[in-house]
Amino acid sequence: MKKAQEIAQRIIALFLSSALAIVGGSAIIAPELELWKSAALSGLAATFQVIQKLATSAIDGQLTKAEIDAAFGVKAKTSTNE
Repeated sequence: MKKAQEIAQRIIALFLSSALAIVGGSAIIAPELELWKSAALSGLAATFQVIQKLATSAIDGQLTKAEIDAAFGVKAKTSTNE
C-alpha cells in the first residue's frame, strides 16, 4: 500500500510539472488551443509514459524501488571517492 501511495504522489507531481512546463509555450505557439487542454495533453502524455514503464516492469509480478525510480527517470546515486 505504501508503494502505491508513493507512486500516486509521484504521478501527480509528474503531471503537474509536465503540464506547467508546457503552458507558457502553448500560449505562444497555439493561442487558439485552450490552456487547460494543452496542459492536460502534456501532463497525460508524461503520465502515460511512466505508467507504461511501470506496467512493463511489473510483468514479473513485482516492482522494486529501482524499477519505480527508473520509470520516473530518477538516476541512481553513485558515490565517488575523490
